[in-house]
Amino acid sequence: MKVILLDDVGTLGHRGEVREVSDGYARNFLIPQKRALTATPGNLKNLAHIKSQQEAKASRIKAEAESLRARIEALVCEERRQASEDGKLFGSVTTQDLADFLARQNIQIEKRRILVEEPIKGLGEFVVSIRLHPEVTARLKVVVVRE
Repeated sequence: MKVILLDDVGTLGHRGEVREVSDGYARNFLIPQKRALTATPGNLKNLAHIKSQQEAKASRIKAEAESLRARIEALVCEERRQASEDGKLFGSVTTQDLADFLARQNIQIEKRRILVEEPIKGLGEFVVSIRLHPEVTARLKVVVVRE
């Protein structure tokens, strides 16, 4: 079955491409999740219009992510934790702690989008990446101080 992709799909292709996929994959996954349309002659004629709509939507989403990045990068997250004499934390600062901090600032981010390269288990300043969009990544400054 030929489909027109409405969204980037992992190994299959990019938005706006026409691809041949198995009937079950198209009917059970791509079409119900609105990631593809069947490649009927009418849809193929409207392909340019569909592409322009998708590009407008994608640019709007990217612009929202850019403004959110500016808000996040203006923040400094200060976490107060108990620590040993040599500066090691009893526990660690987790992605859930950072997601909760952002929620208190009225920024809703899923904790799986917060990328902590190595666990924060000591006192000091750290920079954590937050993936807002495939092309937009924010950096949040985290300061861990002794309680």
